Amino acid sequence: MKLYRLPLLIASLLVPYCAAFAQSEPAAEQWLQRIYSAMQQLSYTGTFVYRYDDQMETSRVTRLADAPGPIEKLEILDGVPREIIRSTDQVVCYLPSIMTVKIDKGGGRRPFPFVLPDQVKDLAHSYVVRKGGVERVAGYDCQVIVLEPKDNLRYGQKLCADLATGMLLKTKTVNDKNKVLETFAFTEIKIGGPIGREQVESGFVTMSKGWRVEISGASNADLTQAGWTVRSPLPGFRKVTEVTRTLNGAAGVGHIVFSDGFAAVSVFIEPSVATNATRHAGLSRQGAINVFARQVDRHWVTVVGEAPPQSVKLIANAVEHRRP
Repeated sequence: MKLYRLPLLIASLLVPYCAAFAQSEPAAEQWLQRIYSAMQQLSYTGTFVYRYDDQMETSRVTRLADAPGPIEKLEILDGVPREIIRSTDQVVCYLPSIMTVKIDKGGGRRPFPFVLPDQVKDLAHSYVVRKGGVERVAGYDCQVIVLEPKDNLRYGQKLCADLATGMLLKTKTVNDKNKVLETFAFTEIKIGGPIGREQVESGFVTMSKGWRVEISGASNADLTQAGWTVRSPLPGFRKVTEVTRTLNGAAGVGHIVFSDGFAAVSVFIEPSVATNATRHAGLSRQGAINVFARQVDRHWVTVVGEAPPQSVKLIANAVEHRRP
């Protein structure tokens, strides 16, 4: 894409979803802060269902928030058994079907939802944030919070949070035609109360002692030193993470995360020689997650995010490499 065409293309995507005079409600923005705090500070255990396209996945999550640092255990209850243990400094994934343990050290943790507390005030630039009614989810009365995007570069969101604690119990992601792309909802949950350390330990610890262990990690980086730049970040998005990591056995993979305060988009820069030869350029989708891949100077640039296809494509086409 020619450089001079990029601003024109972005401008053509900025189609208002609502009247220009619509403004966010301060009370609704305060609810987003409350949701973020609840997701970070509360202990809870429950079962939730994730739906996308014609697929459904059921999982059980247990989170212990204590002084040494929070620990979260996620068990996938459908299909092939999997367990994920998240702590402050690493993520451990147990895959009994292939007798493998994958450990990601220092990779950081993405909260759900990906609300950055220092960006909540900036969300009004990209969304109209307003309160809806009160609904009932998993036996709890919930306040509905709606995020209506002001352009076609991000999806709409409907959140439902427990009135008493602010705990997020349900989300719905919709596109510009109000089509539901994915939903996340607890079917049962216990918020607060005593949770033992044993409840967040993997059930595969003993049997996994002889399994293959794959260790990866991430370290802070400045990818401009290697000649990589993202020419024009999307309006409302800013860079929140820039690291190099080991990915799929390949070291030195660049990873940049952009966020508008709610949605997150990741850019991966990986040498072509380290990737699967059957990889194809272009767009793919799963639920609200779009992926766009292209080759740049003997590297694969892959952009992944809960954002519309035009957004991930714009970011991918904005990645440039100049050899030092």
